[in-house]
Amino acid sequence: GKEAVIANAIIAMLTIGGQQLFSFFTFSCPCHVGQNLIYGLAFLGVPALILLIVGYALNNQTWRLVTGKRSPLQKEATSSQLLHCKLICFVLCSITGRALVAPVTWLAVTLINGSYYVCGMSEYVPVHYYGANPNVTASEHRRILATFPCRQLVPPELTRARDEVILLLRYQSQVAGWLLIAVVVITVFLSYCLASCLSPLSFLHFRYWSNYVHNEQELFDEATDQHSRLYAMQHIRKFFGFVPGSENVKEIRIPSLREWQAISGLAFLKQVDEEHYDYSLLHDWALKESVNGKYLKTDGDP
Repeated sequence: GKEAVIANAIIAMLTIGGQQLFSFFTFSCPCHVGQNLIYGLAFLGVPALILLIVGYALNNQTWRLVTGKRSPLQKEATSSQLLHCKLICFVLCSITGRALVAPVTWLAVTLINGSYYVCGMSEYVPVHYYGANPNVTASEHRRILATFPCRQLVPPELTRARDEVILLLRYQSQVAGWLLIAVVVITVFLSYCLASCLSPLSFLHFRYWSNYVHNEQELFDEATDQHSRLYAMQHIRKFFGFVPGSENVKEIRIPSLREWQAISGLAFLKQVDEEHYDYSLLHDWALKESVNGKYLKTDGDP
């Protein structure tokens, strides 16, 4: 939907800005044989990998897929299993497509910029590009080529050859970047076309379904917030004797030292039976302890 397109555009713009800042402040080619390629690949690949992992981690569908279990009400029929597998594949493709926005943008912008590619590939340019002396060994050729990304290290007589090599590598890098963009755009377009052709829903029906899912999630989040607040209030009332925000509070409860200790500390989600959990130490205390203790009268003024 429109929200997905806007979100992807924002992610792409943030990635482009981050890439420019990252390159400006941190990238400095070592201009040494054997190190250029490792350095260039590290700056090209590692941020892309991190962005991919972050893209998976920030997608709610990832955790819904990881933690989701089949309903015990579903029958273990072959058709149901096949449908379940198709649904998993569809969700995985959707998650991956969203997660790839940032790393692909990073790779494309980096390749169009050309600096990382020039650094990593300079020593692998064919020798004839800079009119090498035939008496110079191959290892010396690579050493000279490896210094080309650093203008200050290149001898004056090789300045023109150095500029030609840099132009060649930038050309290769930028062509690769635009090809990557073209492949991604074509793949996304064909994927949408294929999904539309295979969908059992008409165009307007699909739009209705998308709006329904979006609205259902928003309403569910609102209900979750309100339900959890009301549920937590019951436990807060039991511990303190009143609910936050109440007017004309007549009395307050004074918790004992043992009770303070019972709700303090670290706690994990605790399963109390096959269907229910305790969400916190205060929740656990409220369900186990009876309502008693010391109360203090108050006139209701703050």
